[in-house]
Amino acid sequence: MLLPGFAYLIINNYLPLFGLSIAFKDVNYAKGIWNSDWIGFRNFEYLFKTDDAFVITRNTLLYNAVFIVVGLALAIAIAIMLNEIKSKLASRLYQSVILLPFLISIILVSYLVYAMLSMETGFVNRTLLPALGLNPIDWYNEPKYWPYILTFVHLWKGAGYSCIVFLAAILAIDPEYYEAARLDGASKWMQIRKITIPMITPVIIMLMLLGIGRIFYSDFGLFYQVPMNAGALFSTTNVIDTYVFRGLLQLGDIGMSSAAGFYQSFVGFVLVLISNYIVRLINKDNALF
Repeated sequence: MLLPGFAYLIINNYLPLFGLSIAFKDVNYAKGIWNSDWIGFRNFEYLFKTDDAFVITRNTLLYNAVFIVVGLALAIAIAIMLNEIKSKLASRLYQSVILLPFLISIILVSYLVYAMLSMETGFVNRTLLPALGLNPIDWYNEPKYWPYILTFVHLWKGAGYSCIVFLAAILAIDPEYYEAARLDGASKWMQIRKITIPMITPVIIMLMLLGIGRIFYSDFGLFYQVPMNAGALFSTTNVIDTYVFRGLLQLGDIGMSSAAGFYQSFVGFVLVLISNYIVRLINKDNALF
């Protein structure tokens, strides 16, 4: 029974590791990948010698740090609220409420954001701001707003999936803990603090470590499609993934793109090891490994 899954893991996760050599070669299709010239770390210089290196690294790290912290907090809050209303709703209605975050996560896509923020036809400029007595804003030429817009879009899109994970963990908690707490006079807030949060801490730490492992990666669709690839916004929307993609389109350099992927994976792997080590120092039982 394990064989199909094991074969999938080998084919999709381990065999591609041989392609890491592309990051250290000047790929020449006439010579082939294996016979292309070995150039060491020259492909990595593209990321670090450019004037944009600081900006794209800063944006990638800060966005992902906010996404991890705020995203986990929001997902936990939604999961707790859904759990609290479980006993007050009929089973079928409760299932509909459970599906609501998923529906929200697939509704918000780039064209809907554009429909909201378009200078000429957007709902915000045509309806919301005039109602508040404010002037229209050219959103796609104002970088200062986009850290908040992208964070909001990410949280709206991802909270549904994450809250389901936490809700499953909460539902697995023995109800007798809550019954004993209520008999002792514990308030609902006290039950959440002393029972719910401690019991789902291993799940929180696991998802946090997985998020840290991909802290150098970005949601390409979020940072490329939602801002409509607007050049005026690059100072706040350009991250490593979009920068490499644009460089690949302009230069067609496969080696540079592979070097960026290798760099992101290596740094993420090191950060997971460090984070897990810190967790083990604090509480060995909560460590991922």
